[in-house]
Amino acid sequence: MTFEEARAAFPVLARYAYMNAGSVGPMARQTYDAVADAEREELGPRGSHPAFERIIEQRDGLREVVAGQIGVDAENVSLATSTSEGCRVVVAGLGLGPEDEIVTTDAEHFGLLGPVHASGARVRVARVRNRPAAQALDAIVAEVGPRTRLVAISHVLWITGHVLPIEALNEAVSAPLLVDGAQSVGAIPVNAEPFDFYTVSGQKWLCGPSPTGGLYVRDPDRLRVAAPSYFAQRSHQGDGSFVPSDAARRFDRSWIPAAYIAGLEAAIAAVPDWRFERSREVTERCRERLVEEGYDVVTEPGHGNLVSWRWEGDTKEVVQRLYEEGVVVRDLPGTGLIRASCGYWTSDEDIDRLVRGLVED
Repeated sequence: MTFEEARAAFPVLARYAYMNAGSVGPMARQTYDAVADAEREELGPRGSHPAFERIIEQRDGLREVVAGQIGVDAENVSLATSTSEGCRVVVAGLGLGPEDEIVTTDAEHFGLLGPVHASGARVRVARVRNRPAAQALDAIVAEVGPRTRLVAISHVLWITGHVLPIEALNEAVSAPLLVDGAQSVGAIPVNAEPFDFYTVSGQKWLCGPSPTGGLYVRDPDRLRVAAPSYFAQRSHQGDGSFVPSDAARRFDRSWIPAAYIAGLEAAIAAVPDWRFERSREVTERCRERLVEEGYDVVTEPGHGNLVSWRWEGDTKEVVQRLYEEGVVVRDLPGTGLIRASCGYWTSDEDIDRLVRGLVED
């Protein structure tokens, strides 16, 4: 597949410089078609036994596909509607209390921070947002203590785009590690196998439908099923007691429509082999152009696919104006930053349109 062919798969790119996959990735025509084709089956007998068996089979197929994106066994993958849902499953399942501590950072998304703060545990926050990326490891480790029951961080920080050294952190601490993969899976190579928990977003860098995703659990028997769905059980009694489903299936929380399953599978099947190399190159190109134009870029070179820079004026206003001019980026509320997401589909012309739009402000 050539770059031109890969780019042509996304209809939105014919009109927009779409640079916001960090929120929601662009949708390819074949992904949309797969969703539409699967949705037509809803006109049939939706509640039939064959239909139920088919959706269970499709869920297991998607489990295999998601597992392949992060280098783990499918039996250790739970299906989820988002990374936020995956974080909720983990934090609730640990059954933490006031005597326990969770270590996180000051650059996390609320999808992770919300469950952390609702856990009832004491939260210790490592200050990494305004530090050089090389200092992140020491800052996080410094917050870990004897009462630490969980370290909950992102692989790629959604504010700065910096890649946290999760491998080194995993070796440095004994507490379980929950890694939010919202800005990593599909954007950079990921091997989640060494970590206790790793979340997956289907609608961001994998360019699948919303809401889709997954959760990797290295040892399912060590995590409590805190909010069981029908999928959590193999059998149950009249009083609600149940035998958990095998492996990570017990943590499945949501009924993902068959159309969304088909769409995510189609999206993942269409990615080119060279996606990571191309993404890395175009992200560096975008960063360098912004630096050359004199913008205060906070993203250091050699990290994820996000590029963030400071803006002196109203970030929401300039992002809205750029949208009206056909350039889609996002502002990060409360930070004074604008963020561009660079995928393998991003062209030099997209970057040129972004820079021209900023200069014209």
